[in-house]
Amino acid sequence: MYKTKRAGFVLSCVAVATMNVAVGADPPRSADPPRADDKTTTAAPADSPELRLKMQLDEQQKEIEQLRVALGLLNKAPGATDVAAPVAPAPAAPAASPAATATPMVPATPASSPLQIKIGDTTIMPVGFMDLTADWKDKNAGGSLGSSFGSIPYNNATTAKLSEFRFSPQNSRIGFRVDGNWKGAHFIGYNEFDFLGTSGGNNLSITNGAFVPRIRLYWVDVRKNKFEFLAGQSWSMLTPNRKGISALPGDLFYSQVVDVNYMAGLTWTRQPGVRFLYHPSEQVTMGISFENPDQYIGGSSGGSSIVLPSALSGLAGTQLDNQTNVQTIPNVHPDIIAKIAFDPSNRTHLEFAGIDRTFRVWNPLINQYSTKAGVGGSINANVEILKNFRLVTNNYWSDGGGRYLFGQAPDVVLHADGTLSALHAGGTVDGFETVVNKNTLLYAYYGGIYIGRNVVVDANGTSLVGYGYRGSSNSQNRDIQELSFGFNQTIWKDARYGALNLMGQYEFLMRAPWYYAANVAGGKGTHDNTIYFNVRYTLPGGAPPVEK
Repeated sequence: MYKTKRAGFVLSCVAVATMNVAVGADPPRSADPPRADDKTTTAAPADSPELRLKMQLDEQQKEIEQLRVALGLLNKAPGATDVAAPVAPAPAAPAASPAATATPMVPATPASSPLQIKIGDTTIMPVGFMDLTADWKDKNAGGSLGSSFGSIPYNNATTAKLSEFRFSPQNSRIGFRVDGNWKGAHFIGYNEFDFLGTSGGNNLSITNGAFVPRIRLYWVDVRKNKFEFLAGQSWSMLTPNRKGISALPGDLFYSQVVDVNYMAGLTWTRQPGVRFLYHPSEQVTMGISFENPDQYIGGSSGGSSIVLPSALSGLAGTQLDNQTNVQTIPNVHPDIIAKIAFDPSNRTHLEFAGIDRTFRVWNPLINQYSTKAGVGGSINANVEILKNFRLVTNNYWSDGGGRYLFGQAPDVVLHADGTLSALHAGGTVDGFETVVNKNTLLYAYYGGIYIGRNVVVDANGTSLVGYGYRGSSNSQNRDIQELSFGFNQTIWKDARYGALNLMGQYEFLMRAPWYYAANVAGGKGTHDNTIYFNVRYTLPGGAPPVEK
């Protein structure tokens, strides 16, 4: 209504200006116009009524044009930019289909995102969302918001007698993205934090939910023509992609589940490193990365641990990582990962990846080194077989690559003579994702981890150690399996104001050990049920289109 009144006022000014010009002008003389062949015709004098009328009409036309521009500005939406002014790039809709990411899709609009800051050729945009998650588990696993896949309590354990429920905002994320162009190259800087960091406070549920932020992603990527380079902390290149070998979260497959630890059987980690990519065409990408290494023997996130020979037990936490120290473990060289991805269309993604690792320890008893190579590989696919219906399969197998299964499997065992032996481990995540009525995403997955046995005879010739030996703890898992299904419902979305989503997930988790003692209740295996509900508000806008 206010805009309408202003527009009416301007139109009235136009009418008054027109009347004033018409009344103030001298009436034209009723003289015949000069003929083209009239040789006596001369220019009108400078003070003639005809010339004064022409000048007044010209002035009137200028005033009308100025008022027309003013009227156009009044009718624009707040925040809109005039045509003659520089316009920031419009936010691009996410390249992936709605089934490609749990982040709600915000449609592009002719105006730039209200949260974008345009500085020359560089765009700075906040990224993130607010989460409130409610989770219920029928067994008190003693973990945090995420599932501890490898440490589900057995039925005879005290912790299995009680269920647990909590609210948590910890999966909320905040960060920023910087896009720009420099000398023909496009660069992206990406930063992201959540609040799942380890807190020193013990009163989080009593008086103050002061959850600690932690770094998730912090990297820069530069692409020029067919070559691309990335450095910083990103998702490992071994993590399955949905598109190319992009490090952007929306181009990765880490499932649609609410669980912050994702799916059992998924290969992933977020760690520092560098990667080099080559794009021979828009459909093919090849890459090699050098990422942070770690000689891991179990104990993280509820994962199984090996048992060392008694005389060499001091190597745990000093030369082999059992999660008791922070980045004090020696390593020979970075983990080397290679990947090739094929995207013949936006409906099909296929990739092959491999990893090479090297482990080395020093035996202080005999003053000798032991070195062992670790290798692994994966085959992953993401295919839209029907409109808005995708099948996904991700498959990984390794000798010495268990750390990449969310730390649920050790990498190596150690023999009594100080030599290393790689442990077999593999995982899979398979299922479907489908979009219904444009605003509802449904999904279902099966995930599984298998950990091989590697039995070691201790120096006394009788005791057994290693992994999966007779008499080993029932925490040494043979397999972990998960069935999950859920939904992601977009309540509303707008490029100017963001999006509001409601999500839910049901998770059925099972684990079985290599050995269980006779007559021990629940020794053959255990399971639990988990239900998640999540409310998410996502910041508005989208990144500008990438110039290649």
